[in-house]
Amino acid sequence: MNRRDFLRGTVAAAVSSPTFFPALLRAAPRAIGPNDRVVVGLIGPGGRAHGILEDAPPDLQVVALADCDLRQPRAFAAWMAQACPQLAGPSVAQYQDYRRMFEKEKLDAVIVATTTHARALICIHAMQAGLDVYAEKPLTLTIEEGWHLIKAERKYKSVLQVGTQQRSIPLNNFGSDLVRGGAIGKVHTVLCTNFIGPEKGPALPGNEALPEGLDWDMWCHQTELVPYSAQLHPGLGNWGRWRAYDGGGLSYGVTGWGTHAFDQVQRALGTDDTTPAEIWPEGTGPDCPVFLRYPNGTLLKMNLARDESSPGLGGVFLGEKGKIEINRNRVVSDPPELVKGAPEPDSQSVYDSVAHRHLENWIECMRNRRPPNAGAEIGHRSSVICHLINICRELARPLRWDPAKEEFIGDEEANRLRSRARRKGYELPSAV
Repeated sequence: MNRRDFLRGTVAAAVSSPTFFPALLRAAPRAIGPNDRVVVGLIGPGGRAHGILEDAPPDLQVVALADCDLRQPRAFAAWMAQACPQLAGPSVAQYQDYRRMFEKEKLDAVIVATTTHARALICIHAMQAGLDVYAEKPLTLTIEEGWHLIKAERKYKSVLQVGTQQRSIPLNNFGSDLVRGGAIGKVHTVLCTNFIGPEKGPALPGNEALPEGLDWDMWCHQTELVPYSAQLHPGLGNWGRWRAYDGGGLSYGVTGWGTHAFDQVQRALGTDDTTPAEIWPEGTGPDCPVFLRYPNGTLLKMNLARDESSPGLGGVFLGEKGKIEINRNRVVSDPPELVKGAPEPDSQSVYDSVAHRHLENWIECMRNRRPPNAGAEIGHRSSVICHLINICRELARPLRWDPAKEEFIGDEEANRLRSRARRKGYELPSAV
């Protein structure tokens, strides 16, 4: 089934996923007034969640934390009391199962900062429960997950904001608008970092003691129930190395910084409604450069060095009249006068989170019910580019992709890689 047929399918009233409680189905999200605080639950209070909340505006009130590892909310609650007490509710409840949080707490929204392999289903369940969602990136582990998220966002009229925060940084949008507005003429090439792909492993020892308070079945989620290993959890980013759980979630990884870079490319090229149509490897090996071509002919080369000389969170746009380089909080051009009048950067560091403006946009859209800067379709298509790169490297050959149908042309082997088998109890709902 292609994406277009999927999204045209009849929406059934019943929820088929055995991991969701049908009693949680609710009406649309409540109206939030201009002076109301947004009551939030946080799912996945780990490393990335610290960066989100320490940069959050005071409009948020966090009343509950949920994680399959109870050590996480305990530690996070203590940290929040010290680092950002203004965000905490009168009490902060802690749950191991986020669905119980949905049942017991009167929430407006959730922040989902879990591992990638658990994120999409949790976001769907949250929207089914009548909640708005801030979802960390990458939005999905597979292309198929994105179809379900788009459909859920539409049905439940949820405000889903994907954590590609450069969409809300004035300087980055200034640079994007220069490119898409023709400041350098027609863009023929975009240069990006040669991002690292995920690894197949790991080989697990299988004899490690399960920590107290950890529901390992829930942590493994849709993936195979493997023996507990500290190589996977805990440890910030360890799980992101492996294909079962992510698409290369390292700093210079395909779905790590790569998601930000490709989202920046999409914004600047004005291609939020499409993706590249051709993908091919330039060389051999699991981390060889990959080139992609958009339907309009623009070439995206993933071939820059993985170091500070390249815009690891953006790209270099080459046009008929010059070039513009966009990175987080940084825009330079040749000729230099193109960027005259640019806004000041939010930070002098390209590595700072700068999530506050993105959260402000999410909150504003929860109040006015307008689409946010990085909704499900935008987040999905930026993630699709990551998935195309990983599939191309895995098959080690050129591929043709139909951006409208979201299927590979004449290649069933590649089409099978748009999704993957999910473990019983963690299936995507047959109808959202």
